[in-house]
Amino acid sequence: MMHEIFSFVRGPMVWIAFTVFTVGSLYRFISMWRLAKKKDSVVFNYFSFFYALRSIGHWIFPFAGVNMRKHPAMTVVAFLFHICLFVVPIFLSAHVIMFKESWNISWRWLPDPAADIMVMIVIVCCLFFWGRRIFLKEVRYLTSVSDYLILAAVAAPFISGLWAYHQWTAFSAVMIVHIISGEILLMIIPFTKLSHMLFFPFTRGYMGSEFGAVRHAKDW
Repeated sequence: MMHEIFSFVRGPMVWIAFTVFTVGSLYRFISMWRLAKKKDSVVFNYFSFFYALRSIGHWIFPFAGVNMRKHPAMTVVAFLFHICLFVVPIFLSAHVIMFKESWNISWRWLPDPAADIMVMIVIVCCLFFWGRRIFLKEVRYLTSVSDYLILAAVAAPFISGLWAYHQWTAFSAVMIVHIISGEILLMIIPFTKLSHMLFFPFTRGYMGSEFGAVRHAKDW
């Protein structure tokens, strides 16, 4: 039974997850484009690639914005979290080997000790975000149940992956949990607040264009 479940989540479920992510992302992009055309079509008139790229380039560096400097702890945690969140799944040796076996493509991977550290950074950052939503009144006021569920969805593949890699108790079952949780995370990206990772270049480009081309000011 365990073997059949593993084969399914390692095979058909992977394709289902990628399909949902791809189709869902395209749907969100088209929907947002149509909404912008309908509600705020003037944005297309003043959109500037120069100011958009200027804004994006500025905001990808820590402490570049005034608000970042006002909240140094949050800035450090947020940047560490996002860097590790993207780097680990792409450059983890087990994932690269899986791509090599499945599609005969590969690239350089992280040393396992470095990957371990980055996984633990993601987990600690999730705990930080969780605590922030519980203990900071102004953040708790804006927090809903879905925010906690999203944090759990992000943390689950990293916790289960660390568990399975080190072969702790019941690691075979945890490996299945790891794969399923990773697939669930991929599928919910277009339909939750996690979609900001898709729209970041466009929202920042919009803000940069408005501030630079219209207000002749900086957006940081």
